[in-house]
Amino acid sequence: MLRSLQLKFLLLLLAVVAIALVSTILFRHFMLRDFNAYLEGEAEDKVYLIQADLEGSYERSGGWKTDIQAQEAIRALMSGFEMRLTDKEGKLVIDTGSAIESASPLVKRRLMALAQFNVPDGAGAFVPYPLFLAGKQIGTLQIRQLRPVREGVFLQRSNGFLVLSIAVIGGIAVLMSILFSRRLTRPVKELAVAASAISRGDLQKRVAVSRRDEVGELAENFNFMAKALETQEALRRKLIGDVAHELRTPLSVMRGELEGLIDGLIPNDPARLQSLYEETGRLGNMVDAIEELGKAEASLLSLNRQWVDVRPFLQNILERFRAQSQDRGVAMELTCPEGFRLHADPERLSQVILNILANALRATPGGGSVSIRVGPAEGGLEIVVTDTGRGIRQEDIPFIFERFYHGPGGGLGIGLTIVKELVEAHGASIAAASMPGEGASFRILFPAEAVHNSS
Repeated sequence: MLRSLQLKFLLLLLAVVAIALVSTILFRHFMLRDFNAYLEGEAEDKVYLIQADLEGSYERSGGWKTDIQAQEAIRALMSGFEMRLTDKEGKLVIDTGSAIESASPLVKRRLMALAQFNVPDGAGAFVPYPLFLAGKQIGTLQIRQLRPVREGVFLQRSNGFLVLSIAVIGGIAVLMSILFSRRLTRPVKELAVAASAISRGDLQKRVAVSRRDEVGELAENFNFMAKALETQEALRRKLIGDVAHELRTPLSVMRGELEGLIDGLIPNDPARLQSLYEETGRLGNMVDAIEELGKAEASLLSLNRQWVDVRPFLQNILERFRAQSQDRGVAMELTCPEGFRLHADPERLSQVILNILANALRATPGGGSVSIRVGPAEGGLEIVVTDTGRGIRQEDIPFIFERFYHGPGGGLGIGLTIVKELVEAHGASIAAASMPGEGASFRILFPAEAVHNSS
């Protein structure tokens, strides 16, 4: 159970709540401790002041006077102290109770109304303070501090409020922790269930995207991955059918001719052997194309990079198609400024351009044109091959670089996949655009670090 992600989040949040509540209690404890220390210091100062008043009164009166000391006792009571005063022989001079009793009834009522102090049993012993005058002890002040009733009420209410706050806020925090941990981990659980379904072969499984944070972005990427896997699986199945179909025809032809040769129904002459040889060549080309694709996708193609002069490089490639384009009545042109150089593998780059030009020529009828335009773009260099042929269907454009995908024209759909792999191996990108019946264009964009312009 401890492996549950929701439980881990819940324990983490509860730990944070507990730390916050304990910190609040400790903060209150330390604050009250320091405040009590401050009050004790002030009480000590008041005791010294009472002691000084009594010594001064004794000096002014020439001895202890009960009525005068009664007033001192009442003032001490108003300051929060109960006192007893004894002379040097230890005889009681006055205490707080006697001072109150000696007052008039009206004054006594006012004193009791003003001085609301809590004097519980065992409130604490009296602390003696000797009184001196001219170096001689004249008596002893015994005093203890009283706690106001309001102070006890305040502490009682504050403690109750603290307990209530901890219970309410702690309960809300725990509830929010449970809800938040569930909300946070629910998308992760859904992703785990969907991933498990995909691992079992259910490539149509998707997760709902209901958030716009990192978890929502993860869900979107997961759905995109699942869609890509589903597409790849569909292409793989299509590959099996395409390869089986493509291989079936030459194999059937070869098998029929070989059976005829074995049975003596077909003469064993050079023409028949030439036909068998052509069929084996066709099979070899298909196998080579599939192997080339596997190498490209596995990044086994090692690029031999060097600086290539773009204009003469493309002119040389166009010359290879010159005779073919003239036979088909298709015009070919190159627009490329002088001075541009690319850091690329000339053999692989030639393979890319040749493949795109071959496709363009096949798609362009007589009277049309195929052009190559080179120029700076987006900080790098672009090579754009454009034709005026039949174009590409809009629904095919997103998939033309996928493995084994082909439109109505047939074929294995390997050439453009290899082109894309080789282009990306150079750190470049390729994109296609087309309008059916108006031609197509392929744009290759090389990054700035692979381009040098000497003009």
